[in-house]
Amino acid sequence: MSISNDSLSHEHVFLGSDHQRNERRVWFVIALTTVMMIVEIVGGTIYGSMALVADGWHMSTHASALLIAALAYLYARRQARNPRFTFGTGKLGDLAGFASAIVLALIALLMAWQSVVRLENPVAIDFNQAILVAVVGLGVNIASAFLLREDHGHSHHGHAHGHSHHHDHHHDHGHAQAGADNNLRSAYTHVIADAMTSVLAIAALVLGRRYGWVWLDPLMGIVGGLVIAQWSWSLMRSAGSVLLDVVPADEELPAEIRAAIETGDDRITDLHVWQVGPGHHAAIVAVASVQPREPSFYKSKLASLDELSHVTVEVTPLRAA
Repeated sequence: MSISNDSLSHEHVFLGSDHQRNERRVWFVIALTTVMMIVEIVGGTIYGSMALVADGWHMSTHASALLIAALAYLYARRQARNPRFTFGTGKLGDLAGFASAIVLALIALLMAWQSVVRLENPVAIDFNQAILVAVVGLGVNIASAFLLREDHGHSHHGHAHGHSHHHDHHHDHGHAQAGADNNLRSAYTHVIADAMTSVLAIAALVLGRRYGWVWLDPLMGIVGGLVIAQWSWSLMRSAGSVLLDVVPADEELPAEIRAAIETGDDRITDLHVWQVGPGHHAAIVAVASVQPREPSFYKSKLASLDELSHVTVEVTPLRAA
């Protein structure tokens, strides 16, 4: 019986289950942020409000970071079937998330530095106008955060099956794993960071107007900068771990693979598991056995593991003692 090459081929499309939905939402948030940014800069220039102009340029930095996320989604989707990407483009979002985390860290440092300078050289604040700007900015950020929140109840995985002698793909096994999308997380973190900045600013400005505490506004800027820096570090670690194929300490997949394979005389002698996209993992499994079976036999044992999207099995026969 002859087997065609088409029946042995398979795709390496490991994009997140909500990739296109997330991409659309990020572009919408960019449009919303950009419109608000332009209104603030133009309005501030016309009415002579430095608070408006400063907040407008501040929003432009977050819009730039959101653009990194949007372009990563776009490129990953368009190049998803490009064979030059050996394991697909699923990790491009983690690369974008890492880059975005660096931008977030720079924003945090800039905020803290500007606040320190302002503490040393206080300036008069138009409290009413500044509060209005902060409240409007907070409204935009809340709307953006609502759009960018992760929806874990969404349906997942609908890819075609592909099989070969050494590789296997499994998808859609009843319940699916959403997987952490660090690209969406980075966009969400930027929006939340901006919202937190607005909340701290409103609190400082209201108290400053009531009690004359001009120093409270830059102090809140320092606090906000430190909190955002911590968020940036957390995002950098998460995205960096995926880029470096680090298996998280709480990852259960390697143990589940061992439990499924190591029955009877079958033993795993080498196991590599890594993430190739949100909700998608690849594995290389080396099995040694006194009574070795075909690779397809061992792959069938792993078919129920939803997150395992690409498997390579190597079988080595052992001599009976």
